Amino acid sequence: MKRKRFITFISLAIATAIALIIGNTLLDRSQVANQSNHKLLVSAAISLKESLKEVDRLYQQEQPTTKNTYNFGASGALQQQIENGAPVDIFISAGKKQMDALEQKGLLVPDTRRNLTTNSMVLIVLNNITGVSSFEDLTSDRLKRIAIGEPRSVPAGQYAQEIFNNLGIWQQVRPKLVFSNNVRQVLVAVESGNADAGLVYTSDARTSEKVKVIATAADNLHSPIVYPIAVLKSSKNVAAAKNYLLFAIGSEARAVWQKYGFGNA
Repeated sequence: MKRKRFITFISLAIATAIALIIGNTLLDRSQVANQSNHKLLVSAAISLKESLKEVDRLYQQEQPTTKNTYNFGASGALQQQIENGAPVDIFISAGKKQMDALEQKGLLVPDTRRNLTTNSMVLIVLNNITGVSSFEDLTSDRLKRIAIGEPRSVPAGQYAQEIFNNLGIWQQVRPKLVFSNNVRQVLVAVESGNADAGLVYTSDARTSEKVKVIATAADNLHSPIVYPIAVLKSSKNVAAAKNYLLFAIGSEARAVWQKYGFGNA
């Protein structure tokens, strides 16, 4: 009888131990799964919209447990949102000015800032427009409205103003200028006929079948068009954000930037 009780006790002890092991294993797996599921908010210049969505599709194939949400807009507006406490993980600006401001305020995770890609400025008109072949032609009486980004908050607008100043035509074109809140609004203004011409990035012009590129600004006419990327201290998933950044500057993503008209940083 004693031997039977002993065997029963041993059996129960073994069963209990196995149950605890299985339970702990399942718990560990659950914890790992929860740790691997990340959500990132990426605030990015609107000129990156199409290309960044394609980069995201590639990234999801490599990191299927990371779900990214994108907030596209003018770099200056995105900068202000971040300064006002928006819970952004990653910021990609279309100019150094906005990223510099955040860095000076200590809002970037140290050593995460990188140059992602570059771009160029072009003059666009509707496909059926003739008689315009250069930036200097914008001074012609034939052209009444010229769309550019708002220089104070839109990097593309800043570059446009620099081009006009360096060509010595700023005062002549200034009365014709129509300011937009972001570079995509400039494109829409030209497409809709609400502007006779506009200055956008090469990558923006490639997204439209309604406009044509008349001229490309020489690099010495404006500040370098560089898109910096960085992880923000407001991120709750710094490790995941760093991983995303490394992918964005890697060779696979670089091929996408080139496909959409961007250059190598």
